[in-house]
Amino acid sequence: MSASRLGLVGYGEVGRIFSAGLLPHFQSVSAWDIQFHDAAGAATTGGVLQATSMQALCDASDWVISAVTASNTLSVAQAAAPHLRAGMVFLDLNSASPGTKQQAAALVQATGAHYVEAGVMTSVPPYGIRVPMLLGGPQAASLAAALQALGMDAKAVSADIGVASAIKMCRSVMIKGLEALVIESYTTARAYGVEAHVLPTLAETFPSIDWEKQGSYFFSRVAQHGQRRAEEMRESARTVGEAGFAPTMAGAIADKQQWVADQARTGAFANVAPNAIWQDYADALLARRTTD
Repeated sequence: MSASRLGLVGYGEVGRIFSAGLLPHFQSVSAWDIQFHDAAGAATTGGVLQATSMQALCDASDWVISAVTASNTLSVAQAAAPHLRAGMVFLDLNSASPGTKQQAAALVQATGAHYVEAGVMTSVPPYGIRVPMLLGGPQAASLAAALQALGMDAKAVSADIGVASAIKMCRSVMIKGLEALVIESYTTARAYGVEAHVLPTLAETFPSIDWEKQGSYFFSRVAQHGQRRAEEMRESARTVGEAGFAPTMAGAIADKQQWVADQARTGAFANVAPNAIWQDYADALLARRTTD
C-alpha cells in the first residue's frame, strides 16, 4: 500500500507535526482546516500546500489523514466521503469511541475508500511521526507496514473497527483521569498550604513517579489543551456507555478538563510561563476563586 500524495484534515498541533514529518516522503503534502476560512487562521509552512476546500484536498491526495478534535471525528468523515475515491486511504487519528469510529468507517467504506482507525497512544509532540499508534480495520495490517516503512511506529491490532479506539479510550480514562486528579488534589493542597506534606506521601506510595515534575507536566498540558482533552473524555464516556456502564468517572474527568479549558480561555494562565512549575498554574487558578 503506497501513495505519493498526502492530505491532512486539521492543521492544529498534530496536523502540523505530521505534515512536516511526512513531507520528505511524499511528492506533495496538502492540508485543509476549517480555520483556513478565517484570514487570521492557521497558515501552512515549509512546503505544505494549503487546500482551498475539503474537495480540493481529497482530489489532490491518495491518503487522507484526519487529525481534528474528538467532537469533529464524524463530521470530517461526512464532509470527506462525497469526495473520496475507491482505493484511497482514510486514516482517522482522532480520539473517538468505537461507535463513532464505526459510523465514520461506514461512510468512508461506502465510497470504496479504505478506512483505518488509529489509536494514538501517547502525546504526539515528544515523538513526532514516531508516536506509537495502534491501527484497526480491514486494511490495518497493510497500512501499518507502509507506515513503518516511513519510520512510523504503527501496529495493527485488529481487522475490526473499534478495537484500537477501545484501547485508546480505556487508557484515556486513566491518563486524563490522573491529570484531573492531580490538578484537583494539588490545587486544593496549595489552597490549604499542605502541598509539602501531601506530595511526599504520594512518593512513598508510588516511588517511581516524580510527582513534582509530573504535576508540572500535567498542569501545562491541560492548561494548553484542556478543550481537546475534554472532548476526548466525552468520547471516553461514550465508550463506557457503549459497553453498558454508567460513565461516572469519565464524565467527571471531562468536566474537570473542561473547567481548566474554560479558565485558560478567559486568560487565567496568561502570565504563566510555558515551562512553569505546577505551583504557578495552581496559583493562577486560586487567584480566580473570588471571581468564578
